[in-house]
Amino acid sequence: MALRLIIGDDPILTGEAVTAAVDELVGTGDRSLMLETLTEADYRNDDGVYEASKVLDAARTPPFLTERRVVVGRHLSRFSKKDDYTPILELLAEPLETTDLVLVWEKGVDPKVDRMPALPKALKEAAEVAGALVQQTAAPKGKAAGDWLRDQLGASSLQFERDAVAAIEDLLGEDRSRVVGLVRTLEGALGADATINADDVATFGGDAGSTVPWALDDAIDKGDVATALQLLPRLIPYAGSPTDRNGAAFRLMAVLHKRYSNMLRLDGADVRDEKAAAQLLGMKGSTFPAKKAMQQGRKLGAEKLSRAIGLLAEADLDLRGTKDWPPELVVEVLVARLANLSRR
Repeated sequence: MALRLIIGDDPILTGEAVTAAVDELVGTGDRSLMLETLTEADYRNDDGVYEASKVLDAARTPPFLTERRVVVGRHLSRFSKKDDYTPILELLAEPLETTDLVLVWEKGVDPKVDRMPALPKALKEAAEVAGALVQQTAAPKGKAAGDWLRDQLGASSLQFERDAVAAIEDLLGEDRSRVVGLVRTLEGALGADATINADDVATFGGDAGSTVPWALDDAIDKGDVATALQLLPRLIPYAGSPTDRNGAAFRLMAVLHKRYSNMLRLDGADVRDEKAAAQLLGMKGSTFPAKKAMQQGRKLGAEKLSRAIGLLAEADLDLRGTKDWPPELVVEVLVARLANLSRR
């Protein structure tokens, strides 16, 4: 039995750690059979009471059609009082050998809870006695922060020039955990093993801004990755509950998917003007959106349109839990990839 205890209040770093742990433990196995993930919503019973016993029940369920199970218990800081986390202590004392367990002490999704409670000493000691690998995911402060940032860059598949490292340090400031999202965006847009310079950091680094949906469409169509990323925070704000942010991400995904689906429908069709394009797509009123779809679809061509639909499908799965990323990070990577298709 493998046991992991992941601790952290940064959703990006914690999500990365959970994803890495699950990937390692599941390996090439069938996730649909092996993996069970419990979140704060799963702990709530019919009376509205949160019960840690749900983790115990899941972890002690024998595997079916597979040799092992992987159980992930998220948002466990909900159980910061001794009476609440006692079932987890019982589980650690008598684990099921066929269950690999990932316990995640992180802030829950309840917007009324401002701070993450500290991990109880008794819970940490019980995990250590059980042989858990304990992982702290918070980015360090002070002098160690620079070393930590460079370690994160060095662990990626990318090659960073010296001016790029300096540009990233200036861009992130004290918010070092954003390096994870930046690295994923660069990998997604430029490809693995790419060499990154300061101009790439400026292009893909993103910034706060305001937008309307068609402004994002224009930036993506032009291949203007920097502007596209600058526009995103207004459409999917970092503030608010994860549920609200996830809903905003799915709404934006729906808009993007419809647009690229329209381009795909027009590709190869005998359509010569925007009026005919609007008629084929069933659009009423202004024909301008049909014109834009027709022009951009022709610019991309069938191969890139197919790639765009694939990227949208992958992002949809990521939002549904394939990756333990915040919704805004999933969409940032998607938008960078879509805009990059228009640059080539």
